[in-house]
Amino acid sequence: MKANIILSGVGGQGILSIAAVIGEAALQNNLYMKQSEVHGMSQRGGDVQSNLRISDSPIASDLIPLKGADLILSLEPMEALRYMPFLSDNGWIVSSSLTFKNIPDYPDDESVLNEIRKIKNSRLLDVEAIAKEVGSVRTSNMVLLGAALPYLGIPESYVENGIKSIFAKKGEGIVQLNLKALRAGYDHKQ
Repeated sequence: MKANIILSGVGGQGILSIAAVIGEAALQNNLYMKQSEVHGMSQRGGDVQSNLRISDSPIASDLIPLKGADLILSLEPMEALRYMPFLSDNGWIVSSSLTFKNIPDYPDDESVLNEIRKIKNSRLLDVEAIAKEVGSVRTSNMVLLGAALPYLGIPESYVENGIKSIFAKKGEGIVQLNLKALRAGYDHKQ
């Protein structure tokens, strides 16, 4: 088992929570994991990115090489495009379709989304709308994670246990809300 995952977005979207859930899922199941993070100016809507490498055998480096990512998981579509050179030929991009215009010359939304659509293995979804249906827009990150489950390379039960562990201190209601969001993302059809 091997998974090279790039998580990307902007500050405040929950990228690091996704990384924590996946990391916890890996560790609880005796998998090897290496992670690196770039926080940028996250308090101001800056770039947030994490490399996660997970395997059932030892991993030498925490950085994913060019053309080495099995999955780019992004809460902001232009941030997904930033990491395109790292996507393997058979890799997947799963991204929110909602843009976060944190720069003055942000390109037209449709041109950004169309660039992602050109990738044969891509999936775009309005994670905020799905999260609102679940009961909280703050679960958008777990909706995105759920949509990526088929391409993650980690069993769903591992991820569910990761959510239970990471959110346990916030109470059972928050755990269940995040599990519901994960399921809603997984069940959402393009």
